[in-house]
Amino acid sequence: MAMTITEKILAEHAEKDRVRPGELIQVRVDLALANDITAPLAIRVFEKLGSEGVFDRNRIALVLDHFVPNKDIASAQQTRIMTEFARKQDLRFFFDLGEGGIEHVILPEKGLVLPGDLIIGADSHTCTYGALGAFSAGVGSTDLGVIMATGRTWLRVPETVKLVYEGVLRPWVGGKDLILHALGRLTVQGAVYKSLEFSGDVIKGLSMDQRFTMANMAVEAGAKNGIFEPDDITRAYVGERSERPGVYRSSDPDAAYERVIHLPVDDLEPQVAVPHSPDQVYPVSHMDKVPLDQVFIGSCTNGRLEDLRTAARILKDRAVAWGTRLIVIPGSQQVYRQALKEGLMEVFADARAIIGPPCCGPCLGGHMGVLAQGERGLSTTNRNFVGRAGHPESELYLAGPAVAAASAVLGRIGSPEAL
Repeated sequence: MAMTITEKILAEHAEKDRVRPGELIQVRVDLALANDITAPLAIRVFEKLGSEGVFDRNRIALVLDHFVPNKDIASAQQTRIMTEFARKQDLRFFFDLGEGGIEHVILPEKGLVLPGDLIIGADSHTCTYGALGAFSAGVGSTDLGVIMATGRTWLRVPETVKLVYEGVLRPWVGGKDLILHALGRLTVQGAVYKSLEFSGDVIKGLSMDQRFTMANMAVEAGAKNGIFEPDDITRAYVGERSERPGVYRSSDPDAAYERVIHLPVDDLEPQVAVPHSPDQVYPVSHMDKVPLDQVFIGSCTNGRLEDLRTAARILKDRAVAWGTRLIVIPGSQQVYRQALKEGLMEVFADARAIIGPPCCGPCLGGHMGVLAQGERGLSTTNRNFVGRAGHPESELYLAGPAVAAASAVLGRIGSPEAL
């Protein structure tokens, strides 16, 4: 019987011939992950279970990324809990400062996620790895603690919503604009516990960095996972990073979908999500000179090398507007080093940007650039709910790196074409 790519991956990991939407299944987990906010809670749950050791020291990844470098005593304590646990359990994949970065950037970068894998993380944006043709989803820390002990978890098989992108992209339009456009159609409740399958001729031409951006924000529609069928672009990406072959699956032609949504893109402009929800989306041309106090380029959504290259193209030989601050944070140490080699960091510094160490930074309103009362910011991150980036009476707009860079120069929300 026909199945979608998500159903096929779940069936294989449940050791079943097939699964159906709505079915409750127990699956084995290929990789479990947590960060410096969620891991300490999961570790406490793990210890309460009385397990002597983790299910597999090679299948757990702990990443310090949210509040690093440690912003205060409390975050330093979180880091210490993780460090001691990683040493005690002899975890192979523990990523500290200097070798890591944002979890959802570095795990694919280091070849730890491959097509066909099933990845569970104590972070909602674990759905990012669907860009590689993996099933990946976020869970709470309690579930993650049990997974660290058993290597298994329960899942409900999600119904699948297929998004078909058709047409030819205009200049400066990328993955961030495609997913924001879809969120405008779906709303933040339009795909609750569904699988979002990204397809169409437009998708086939996207780079891996663009695909990661789109899969990352599937959860903003409430989705359990987002997924792309792996192809030659995927194969080239993972071939440089892992000796494991991966399992390349695709949906059957007659697979059943809950909905199929066609999204023409020929006339699509760069998109902007306005406060206070990522589904409140408008074309950039509809932004009427909204002044900005801060622009942030980075995060697990748009902190990859291609994002920095796009921003640097716009910022070269230009300067950030007086009264507006620009913060640039690479998504990983590897991205940071490559950006240095290519001269991107010099471009940012010359433009009067502040460059931060690889981490989540101000994305969650944690540190390194939170907004004050009454301030407006534009960010390449994934959420702009009330208080997400700082004071509850601040405002946050979302856009891709091209609009972010242009807006920093303009001192207001605007398109690169405005320059």
